Amino acid sequence: MTNLDALRQSVYDEGYTPRGDMENRIKEQQLMLFADRTSCHALLSNQFRLLLSSFAYVLLHHLRSEHLAETELAPAQAHRLRLTLIKIAARVRITARRVVFHLSSSCLYESLFRTAADSLRPDTS
Repeated sequence: MTNLDALRQSVYDEGYTPRGDMENRIKEQQLMLFADRTSCHALLSNQFRLLLSSFAYVLLHHLRSEHLAETELAPAQAHRLRLTLIKIAARVRITARRVVFHLSSSCLYESLFRTAADSLRPDTS
């Protein structure tokens, strides 16, 4: 491999690949978290919608990278996280001391949901 080939590979790895990855993250937010829905007539309403979408993306990215790093959802896109963890049918019971999720006995993603919930639980020690 010549110096020119090494330089080309370096430019590709350090410049082109991260740019493409960033474009994929932007597309993920626009299409899967509905950042492109700016149909209100008021500018402030559209800005607020975009802010909520951006906040949702940051939350899902943190959940994926920090709390689901050792699971099959570590490389998952926002759409899959929404379908497997957020849009899940459950009965929620709230008491003074805790929140209990009663999942269906046929829930496909129960173990992933429990893993995510357990990792988000605050340390009480």
